[in-house]
Amino acid sequence: MKPKKNTLSDLGGIMYSTDPSFVFESNEPEENDELTNAQQDLRVMLDRKNRGGKAVTLVTGFRGSDEKLEILAKMLKTKCGVGGGAKDGEVLIQGDFRDKIVSLLQKEGYKVKKSGG
Repeated sequence: MKPKKNTLSDLGGIMYSTDPSFVFESNEPEENDELTNAQQDLRVMLDRKNRGGKAVTLVTGFRGSDEKLEILAKMLKTKCGVGGGAKDGEVLIQGDFRDKIVSLLQKEGYKVKKSGG
């Protein structure tokens, strides 16, 4: 995730300081995007658009680090025995494996819903 940019209102009206040792301290708490599996709300859908008619099972809604997304994608690819990948917070699995992926993710403790047609 990109860090949030500070605006003038976030700085409390401070525009410039002549004090060379001045350091602005933010009052907002640190963001922790690490969610447990039960807090993740994942959607599983079948996608055929822009793929030459080939069916791809798409898992969206994952919030977490790219490393954990890659681990999830690898687990799903090995359990289904097919190829795929992970990018932009989505997991792509080649073929129509919606039912199998939903059951696998529920066993891992994720909140999962089938979406789309």
